[in-house]
Amino acid sequence: MRIAFFDSKDYDIQSFAKFESRSDLEFKFFDTKLNEDTAHLASGFDAVCCFVNDDVNARTVNILYKLGIKLILLRCAGYNNVDVKECFGKIRVMRVPAYSPYAIAEHAMALLLTSIRRIHKAYNRTREFNFNISGLTGFDLHGKTVGVIGTGKIGRIFIDICKGFGMNVIAYDKFPIKDSGIKYVELEEIYRESDIISFHCPLTNETQHMFGEKALDMVKKGVVIINTSRGPLIDSKVLLEGLLERKIGAACLDVYEEEGDIFFTDYSNHIVNDDVLARLISLPNVIVTSHQAFLTKEALENIADVTIENVDNFINKVVTTNEVCYQCPKQDKCDRSNLGNCFVQK
Repeated sequence: MRIAFFDSKDYDIQSFAKFESRSDLEFKFFDTKLNEDTAHLASGFDAVCCFVNDDVNARTVNILYKLGIKLILLRCAGYNNVDVKECFGKIRVMRVPAYSPYAIAEHAMALLLTSIRRIHKAYNRTREFNFNISGLTGFDLHGKTVGVIGTGKIGRIFIDICKGFGMNVIAYDKFPIKDSGIKYVELEEIYRESDIISFHCPLTNETQHMFGEKALDMVKKGVVIINTSRGPLIDSKVLLEGLLERKIGAACLDVYEEEGDIFFTDYSNHIVNDDVLARLISLPNVIVTSHQAFLTKEALENIADVTIENVDNFINKVVTTNEVCYQCPKQDKCDRSNLGNCFVQK
């Protein structure tokens, strides 16, 4: 199996290095993103392995199919950047559904603590031997209400962390988990009652811009917004509007709506042609990290292990819940009983 890796970084190469000794596998790493203009690089390969900002649209899928690509491997849980409907009957798609939910949940809490306790500002001051603490007043998390949108593995771990701080947790999920002990409410109540709102849900047509003008009208003044899931869940212009109007107290972002051509790249000596992002970063109550919530040693090891496990399952025709099918509305709950129609190429 010859696999072409796209949008690969040094840490990807290192994490997959342990498998390069296998005689049945051959890797080629490209730093360019996969899209319809670069898909030709996959010529002569059996599979492609891509990441969150690769654009595997219908045209890309058909180019890959004509090149003989049989398998698309995602080094991530989300698959909103892949036209899985176009892949049906042509190319199989497999993902890594849970590489380290702890990494992402912990990063969300790290962003929150950094923001409300002004850790980043204190760090910059003391580096210059400025020990003045004026303007660094924060607030207790204990007793505050946090609204968690999405109660998959990451959302549930984040809930546990919040409970450890003595916070009141309410949650929203289209598919509530029975007997979980989680207090589920309607989305509108999340927006109205929460002091802090954290997004942990996938990006779909239904969830895109789920935080927009209507949500902004409902939230408490001073609410803190956290997003470590997918950028387009939040309308960036509305978020900026809420911050400038002082309706939103702070924003903690590891993802951004238009991050595809920006994140994972060094623009420190260039002008970034994104006015919304530039204004967000310039605000003193906004923290932006560049989609690094997943980036832990444990997560990278799990991504590599599960990706190669997906390859082996594909080769050996083993049924796996890691395979993505556009026909299933509930990927994690699908029992794969419709295997003949969903996954086997015609």
